Amino acid sequence: MAWQGLATEFLQVPAVTRTYTVACVLTTAAVQLEFLSPFQLYFNPHLVFRKFQVWRLITNFLFFGPLGFSFFFNMLFVFRYCRMLEEGSFRGRTADFVFMFLFGGVLMTLLGLLGSLFFLGQALTAMLVYVWSRRSPGVRVNFFGLLTFQAPFLPWALMGFSMLLGNSILVDLLGIAVGHVYYFLEDVFPNQPGGKRLLLTPSFLKLLLDAPEEDPNYLPLPEEQPGPLQQ
Repeated sequence: MAWQGLATEFLQVPAVTRTYTVACVLTTAAVQLEFLSPFQLYFNPHLVFRKFQVWRLITNFLFFGPLGFSFFFNMLFVFRYCRMLEEGSFRGRTADFVFMFLFGGVLMTLLGLLGSLFFLGQALTAMLVYVWSRRSPGVRVNFFGLLTFQAPFLPWALMGFSMLLGNSILVDLLGIAVGHVYYFLEDVFPNQPGGKRLLLTPSFLKLLLDAPEEDPNYLPLPEEQPGPLQQ
């Protein structure tokens, strides 16, 4: 019964959050069980573009290191803030949410080339946290019961804690930078004089992922309209 309740609860998690979290956990489990090696997953431009190992463009966002405190710490933040974004400002906008992932992933990959970064999952986490924090400026965050502060400080607290765990802050800075670019283009620039939205979700993504919008001019057939039951 407990497993059934847990499964039911998990199925209520929005689709993008559920899919990304499961992909990260399964990838780490496969490495832990030695079905895969991190050397098969990391981002390597030569292997991607010369050997056509294109899966590395995706798998480098799915591996957060071996099972341990750092892994569970990252999974906690991925699940929590990805879900809050999807259930909050992206509610009913799955295509826009997926497009944010694609935009962030492409930009991180291009910038990661400059810094020779091999795994970018932590940067993607930092981007999600940054976008959520900027869209929730009035929310007070309790950071593991140690500190309480306004949401916009959360990405920097996360970066500091990551540094304490021995991780490179370059990855977190990359995620924060990409998150700021997305936030500026999506939330700030369109509201400036002469500004407009530059990040337009492709129509095929909306067609695939979003529920079709109801036509306000649609008139239902007489038999579809509510009324007395006809004999």
